[in-house]
Amino acid sequence: MEHEADVVLVGVGTGGEDLALRLLDAGLDVIGVEPNLIGGECAYWACLPSKLMIRAANLVQEARRVNGAAGRAEVTPDWELLATRVRQEVTGGWDDATAVARFEGRGGTLVRGYGRLTGPRGVAVGDDRFTARRGVVLATGSQPAIPPIPGLADVGYWTTHDVIAAETLPASVIVLGGGTVGCELGQVLARFGAQVTIVEQRDRLLPAEEPEASDVVAGALSGEGVAVHTGSPVDKVSAEDGRIAVATGDGTVLRAERLLVATGRTVDVSGLGLDTVGVDPAVGRVPVDGRCRVADGVWALGDVTGTAMFTHVALHQAGIVADDILGLEPAAPDDRPPRATFTDPEVGAVGLTEAAARAQGIAVDVAVKQLPATFRGWLHGPGNAGVFKLVVDRDEGVLVGATAVGPGAGETLGMLALAVHARVPLDSLRSMIYAFPTFHGGIGEAIGGYARGLVTVLDPETQPLTG
Repeated sequence: MEHEADVVLVGVGTGGEDLALRLLDAGLDVIGVEPNLIGGECAYWACLPSKLMIRAANLVQEARRVNGAAGRAEVTPDWELLATRVRQEVTGGWDDATAVARFEGRGGTLVRGYGRLTGPRGVAVGDDRFTARRGVVLATGSQPAIPPIPGLADVGYWTTHDVIAAETLPASVIVLGGGTVGCELGQVLARFGAQVTIVEQRDRLLPAEEPEASDVVAGALSGEGVAVHTGSPVDKVSAEDGRIAVATGDGTVLRAERLLVATGRTVDVSGLGLDTVGVDPAVGRVPVDGRCRVADGVWALGDVTGTAMFTHVALHQAGIVADDILGLEPAAPDDRPPRATFTDPEVGAVGLTEAAARAQGIAVDVAVKQLPATFRGWLHGPGNAGVFKLVVDRDEGVLVGATAVGPGAGETLGMLALAVHARVPLDSLRSMIYAFPTFHGGIGEAIGGYARGLVTVLDPETQPLTG
């Protein structure tokens, strides 16, 4: 059958749904093609349910911190209660009926299936053909990346989907991958009572972040009983007497009841028909320009473009695409998006790491301030592990990167992202008055120390609180 609409959207995940609703509200006729849940990964398997789980785990840990700080407390974590909340309060039992009703109620037409380009402004879904008067948008997202480890396919491993939906807590879990997801979910599982081991083949956890952030998070996890195994690849995975054995390259064999694979995400563009619009599928992503255009009458957004795989990036791109389709002047792309890891302590970062800045030939200075050496960190007491690290372009006098680690560190990203994005002069940041005693005030303390020649401030014993 032949169908026609203003816009045909292939993929109605987080970014795609946001774009569809923008276009529908502007009066356009939109057909959305989606084989899975409307709203995508973020709504059902990642951002929303995981943050509810992280919040619950943080409450458990905060209750434990009462001892020695404010009195005495005992806490009994209840995974069954948590699983019920995830199912009922966030995911709707992994049923997208509400999202579908919202989409169709605004005038959208939903088609279940896998879409592929048949040329500019053309899409096929099975035997049906769709023509877009204004254009086609590709927003098909990404999938968990499963490493080619011998034996892995035979042991019934978990992905993030499985751990988010788990109704019972395993006694022990090995987490493959020490990035953001592995550290976040590993900590949640441990705080609810599982024995957790995180395995990262690179030499530290959170390898994409600053080493100082890695050190703080690794120390916090180890202090809670999480075993951290870094610096060696996994050679083999096997099943042994109802458990899973993981053999690493340094001769270590780790065993647990469950294995969670959290080694990142990957994009599959092989079935999108990119060759019909002049794009070689071997590129492995959908390349876009500054307006998220792929070709005449074709746009793309989100993970499938190969940009930073964050929900906020996809939503930013959705705004760019919507404006472009509607004939408005879109916002410029941002190649340095902020990022957050919701471990306890949190990690918030934006821009270049020190290593990346040096690799680009920037004349780098670094200001580092341990959170316990700041006023608020010192007052906060239990759970105050953290650090601020500012990467300064010495010649330009601006921040090119910044990292905050500590309680609520992600909430400092508003200021840090603005400073990096707008290239705010360091002198302007130094002249600001920082509310006392706030966590973000530690940024001002680090900048003040840098301005007085204290390029690296590492130890509260050698740097007074007035630093």
